[in-house]
Amino acid sequence: MKSVSKNQKLLPVFVFLLGICLMLFIQSDAAANTSEGAFANMPVKEITVFKDGHAFVLHEGKMPTGSDGNVTIDYLPRPIIGTFWAYSADASAKLTCVVSHKRIVPVKRTALTIPELIEGNIGAKVRITEAGLAAYETTIVGIPTRSTEELSNSEPPGSPEKLPERGDIVLLKFEGGVKAVPISRIQEVTFIDEPRLQLAGEQFRDMMTLKLDWGKRKPEGNAEVGMVYVQRGIRWIPNYRIDIDGKGNATVKLQATIVNELADIEDVKTRLVIGVPKFAFASTVDPISLQQTVAQLSSHFRPDSQSAYAFSNMIMTQQAEMSVRRVDVPDSSETLDLGPEVTSSGKNEDLYIFTLEHVTLKKGQRMVVPITEYELKYRDVFVLDLPFGPPPEVRHNLNNQQQAQLAQLYYSPKVMHKIRLDNDAECPLTTAPAMILRQGRIIAQGMMTYTAVGASSDLELTAAVDISIEKLDKETDRIPDAVKWDGYSYARSNLTGTITLTNRRSDTVSLEIRRSILGQIDSASHEGLIEHLGRHEGGWMDPNSLPFWWGWYNWPYWWYHFNAVGRVSWECEIESGKTVELEYNWHYFWRR
Repeated sequence: MKSVSKNQKLLPVFVFLLGICLMLFIQSDAAANTSEGAFANMPVKEITVFKDGHAFVLHEGKMPTGSDGNVTIDYLPRPIIGTFWAYSADASAKLTCVVSHKRIVPVKRTALTIPELIEGNIGAKVRITEAGLAAYETTIVGIPTRSTEELSNSEPPGSPEKLPERGDIVLLKFEGGVKAVPISRIQEVTFIDEPRLQLAGEQFRDMMTLKLDWGKRKPEGNAEVGMVYVQRGIRWIPNYRIDIDGKGNATVKLQATIVNELADIEDVKTRLVIGVPKFAFASTVDPISLQQTVAQLSSHFRPDSQSAYAFSNMIMTQQAEMSVRRVDVPDSSETLDLGPEVTSSGKNEDLYIFTLEHVTLKKGQRMVVPITEYELKYRDVFVLDLPFGPPPEVRHNLNNQQQAQLAQLYYSPKVMHKIRLDNDAECPLTTAPAMILRQGRIIAQGMMTYTAVGASSDLELTAAVDISIEKLDKETDRIPDAVKWDGYSYARSNLTGTITLTNRRSDTVSLEIRRSILGQIDSASHEGLIEHLGRHEGGWMDPNSLPFWWGWYNWPYWWYHFNAVGRVSWECEIESGKTVELEYNWHYFWRR
């Protein structure tokens, strides 16, 4: 009887296993090629961008369908809850539902390491050098791998799907058998033939399936579908260039910096909105996204960032009615890319919109684009604002640092030179940085504030050092026991103040002066306008009317009963070389 060695018995088994591995590799490679054509991104057609970083996005396109007649895309948005809506624009197919899910898909990538080269070249003849051994020739049989199906069968029902689990050994075929070698021991691989550099693998990918009902018809190969949603990830930051001629005429130019961290957009109609609608659930992501938390964006999109707050233009009463309007884009034979084109502006409820055509911007890119230009009238104004300080009874309780802060703030008043723009354009001026030039030479940078059509806005240029100021306040009388209330006696302090202004400029200036005090204003010269703010909105109830130092002292309840915030305002013109003296009298009550 002829004896058969153990190795000879196992050889057919190994040859069979080798054939199976090669077949699986070919099938995997073919599946990867098929998958690459099966899933596609639904293109962005229109986008409406708000200044706070939210965007109203419209995707639409003719998408390929699968054998089941459904459309599957590999892009999953992260919309605000309640803002995601999908639709079918195909008359032959009705959208029945949208399902988001994770799917294991085959992918191809370039092998970059020795283990990846080994995995990508199963069946190849190679020369291998192991640690501590001489080089030898062999054939790569494969890397033992637990498939997704095998892993699922070994897990309890309902467990999440897992990627294939590859071992850390490689099977190498020799004439006498198959050797299992730890991949970590292999130091060098020489391929006898040209190696394959493409490696077939698998990965999880978020998918969205739009399930379509074709009725009794056979599903077509393509279907016109779309979706809209609101998502944070793209914003526009406005900025102005204002060129004044010194004669009352200003050329105002608005440009936008667009920051895109949402998705690639190509040849898209883009609308930039002045004003921000209220998104009641802005912090809640729709479950359709499969995201537990919103992906981290740059500081441009954080609600607590300085720019997000400063440029927000939040108007509590404004509401947006966003309707999708389709406009045919004319064909162009020009090959020169001139960038996006601003075609129109308009109003939608309380939101003002600038429309740009043909915007192309990759995710992560920024773009600066001119928006509009118009001529406005302006006038030079000189403003002096003298805020109130604490009475002497309070200042006695302040420390040295607090005393120094008050001295710096209240005892160095300056007249500020501003320009006042009259907005007679067709749209409001939005909150934005403004660079101010005079005949092409820069003179200042300031902050434009939201200015409605027909209103005026002040932009600060510089301190008018050639208008001198002298301010003197003094107590003229003190009346003990001037009034009794709630069983206590209160003293009355009577004071008078004088503001002396001298114009050392070469021209006549228009001055606006406002003096605020603690107490009741009794009289003011030069037809000064007197106002009092008390225990009502805009007075003690409004924290914005109180100075920063107010919390340094624990104000007693009786103070609010007797005293108010008094303001006196003057408007006057002072000729070159002339002086004007403004007087006012006031009083307040105090209790020891």
